Amino acid sequence: MNLRGKIDFAQMTDTGRVRDHNEDAIGSDPDIGLMVLADGMGGYNAGEVASGIAVQIVSELAIEGAARENRDEIDAHSGLMRQSIVLRDAVYRANKIIYQTAQSQTHCEGMGTTIVASMFYDNKVSIAHVGDSRAYRLRSGVFEQLTLDHSLLQELVDRGFYSAEEAQRSTNRNYVTRALGVEPTVEVEVHEYEVLPDDFYLLCSDGLPDMVEDEDIHLTISTFNASLDIVGKQLIELANDNGGRDNVSVQIAQVITPFAAKKGLFAKLTNLFRT
Repeated sequence: MNLRGKIDFAQMTDTGRVRDHNEDAIGSDPDIGLMVLADGMGGYNAGEVASGIAVQIVSELAIEGAARENRDEIDAHSGLMRQSIVLRDAVYRANKIIYQTAQSQTHCEGMGTTIVASMFYDNKVSIAHVGDSRAYRLRSGVFEQLTLDHSLLQELVDRGFYSAEEAQRSTNRNYVTRALGVEPTVEVEVHEYEVLPDDFYLLCSDGLPDMVEDEDIHLTISTFNASLDIVGKQLIELANDNGGRDNVSVQIAQVITPFAAKKGLFAKLTNLFRT
């Protein structure tokens, strides 16, 4: 199913006001409803190598997976939709390649990257993430974070040492406990959500929430939602106006109309005439 016209997309990235180069990477394919965002880390320019590999590998494998038939299959072991499995396995593959590159290339030693990726299908969205790059949703005036950071600070919140409000103000927000390329294997967190018309989905690197309160992100999307490009530009401008201490990247999707997958006899007839 081609999702052009059913979901609007916008994306942009900025170096910020302090860093001298951008280690974030973004990629998307509106036809299959894919967004991928990675925030690299490492010495020299290795961070941008890691994030670039992550976005390239996940994008390529997701596009390949979307082209396969039986898109509505459910994995018997995990209970996840096939699109979720495609995203998860693509992130596994990216981790392996980044790790091998870091081990074999001296200038890439110690590199890694966070990642968050989403794929829309059949009135659903699958979201996979590792690290502290985030996914948010705005629905009917309610703005919520869909991913939980894989970070030391989030672990302290989970254990009751910090409240969510105290964590928002903490200066120790960037110690991730999970990233691609650091170990030979990685645990990928995957969730599936039903989507509704007029939903907004935001993927971002930590350069946005570190600089901009969630309430202000919510207000920006609500105020400028007539143009997703303007939403993105305003979010990046807010991050930079508040200090711009890190690279900042945003990807925004707005659901325009339902996009249920064709099923049953009609789908079989459609596939028959395609062959």
